[in-house]
Amino acid sequence: MFFKKKEKEMKKLLAPVSGKLIAIEKVNDPVFAQKMMGDGFAIEPTSEQFYALADGKISAVFPSNHAYGITLDDGMEILVHIGLETVNENGKGFTCHVQLNDVVKAGDMIMEIDSAYLKEKYDLTTMVIFTNANAYEEFKVEYDSEVVGGKDTAASYR
Repeated sequence: MFFKKKEKEMKKLLAPVSGKLIAIEKVNDPVFAQKMMGDGFAIEPTSEQFYALADGKISAVFPSNHAYGITLDDGMEILVHIGLETVNENGKGFTCHVQLNDVVKAGDMIMEIDSAYLKEKYDLTTMVIFTNANAYEEFKVEYDSEVVGGKDTAASYR
């Protein structure tokens, strides 16, 4: 008898914000483009609302609200980093709707930004970083596609 090894099912991650999916290597910042913080993907946002990518727990909310972390129920750790150098605003232009250790469901609102204000000074490309590489074998993203935040699948992984 021969047993075929069952392949792990792909899990889906919702888009954290509406916009165009781009490869992390195309981000205009070497720390992200060279994957120094981890692998992932990026989105050029077209909206101001940011959502939970999947069910999990808020594991980080930066004091400047420019980034947040979610630990998914399966252990995957994800960092959503809104814009380049936006940390310099010290929270101005950001409204956070969660606190550390809040339990969230896929599609829950996490953050809102004032994009008109922030776009004057910053590139708002948003990075989605998988910070614990041992939590997944592979991930797939349909680059250059448009996604709706909190509704459409941005990536899948196993």
